[in-house]
Amino acid sequence: MSEETNGKQGKAQVDFICPENSCDGIVQFNLNECTTGKIQALCPKCHKPYVFDHELRQKFTKLQNLISAVRDAESILGDCCVSVDVPGGSVKVPYALLLTRLNTMLTLRVGDKTVDFHLWIEPSSPQTFR
Repeated sequence: MSEETNGKQGKAQVDFICPENSCDGIVQFNLNECTTGKIQALCPKCHKPYVFDHELRQKFTKLQNLISAVRDAESILGDCCVSVDVPGGSVKVPYALLLTRLNTMLTLRVGDKTVDFHLWIEPSSPQTFR
């Protein structure tokens, strides 16, 4: 991670719906804290604690690295597009626009259940994606 990116890491919050039976609580934790050490997240509704093992923390670290790579590339995002083929030809969608309109989710198997971890990222600067 570059010095510039490290200096403006920003907030990255992850949440997921508690997979306990009949609980629909939203468990939240800070991705940055999760990747730097052991963290316990607590469901606010059923109070079940969640401790992430080494393998899951490694996956969150890879997600944090992906966020850092996007922040590193911020200066060229305005020049990057994703081309979508449509019946009349193709449409170029600016990559920066995609990042503001798409929801980032990491779907993992936790025990015998599939859990969607939703990622919410605070922009690195007020000018991000403008």
